[in-house]
Amino acid sequence: MIWKVLGFIVLIWIALALLGAIIKGVFWLVVAGAVVLGLVWLYKAISSSDDHSSLKY
Repeated sequence: MIWKVLGFIVLIWIALALLGAIIKGVFWLVVAGAVVLGLVWLYKAISSSDDHSSLKY
């Protein structure tokens, strides 16, 4: 019985470690995407063109 409990705890620990690593990687991808999107919106807002319809995502 104790081996089943220890095995379950080890599996949960490994799953949480993998999930944490995945979330950490995705977080920085989301941050980079937000920065790029903000720069695109800023460029579109200050461009000399009067057509700002592409700002509405």
